[in-house]
Amino acid sequence: MADHPSLPRFDLQAHSTFSDGELEPAAVVEAAAAAGVELLALTDHDTVAGVGAALAAGALNGVTVLPAVEISAIDLDHQPPCELHILGYKIDHDQPWVREELNRYVEDRKLRTLRMAEALKDLGFALEERLLEERIAAGRSIGRVHVAQAAIAHPANRKRLEEEGIGEMGDLIRAYLVEGKPAFRIREKPTVAEAVEMIHKAGGIAVWAHPFWDFKDPAEVTSTIDRFKAVGIDGVEAFYLTHDQDQTALIVERCKQHSLLATGSTDFHGPNNSLFNRFLGFQTFGFAPVLGDLVG
Repeated sequence: MADHPSLPRFDLQAHSTFSDGELEPAAVVEAAAAAGVELLALTDHDTVAGVGAALAAGALNGVTVLPAVEISAIDLDHQPPCELHILGYKIDHDQPWVREELNRYVEDRKLRTLRMAEALKDLGFALEERLLEERIAAGRSIGRVHVAQAAIAHPANRKRLEEEGIGEMGDLIRAYLVEGKPAFRIREKPTVAEAVEMIHKAGGIAVWAHPFWDFKDPAEVTSTIDRFKAVGIDGVEAFYLTHDQDQTALIVERCKQHSLLATGSTDFHGPNNSLFNRFLGFQTFGFAPVLGDLVG
């Protein structure tokens, strides 16, 4: 990323073993510090269980860590309804009701994931179900990456995976577990409006994550920003590892029109992830981020 003198070096989305990341929260912060990150958000899916450890590691490593979460939410106004991700920054993560509400989201996420696991089995895949059972027993969330891991790990699938050109979890997810693919199953809650309301109630700032990861049509992205502004979204992740210059420019301009924050991240998942394996990997293309109250 390009440095902006008035801003700390920031990377505002990262994941630990409490969701679908490879590293424990403290190790995520240490990796960020080593990369030169000054402002970091640990944004595990539907959980703040790792935030305390990340905050402590931030204090030890000279990194400002924002208490945060990434909520998977249903956009009912999109046809067909789809699942999008809403980042909640600076939430009061120690409030019991916040954890209870997120636990309800985690339970829905688990049920959706198990439906996808059953769908894969219906399609003829064998699963190393122990991998899912161990995470559930440990109280950790499960998602698509864990279902994919269970399929990749089972030796009975080896020949089929080779024939289909599937070599890693990301390949299997893209082939079977994303919208429009045969084993995808949508969540039931929360809606985008409910996620934004929950983040605001927790004192936080709500930001739509990686728009062009979910949609390819620029008009669809801008119309969605317009709709989300109406339900109270505070910002959009304009700067992202896979966003090109035109996509970034479009989001920045729409954010300016609506007086929204324009944030950014590399969406770190761990050093062995095929794409999201480093910090500060996004480009700003000369546009100025707008972080507002996320700084200070």
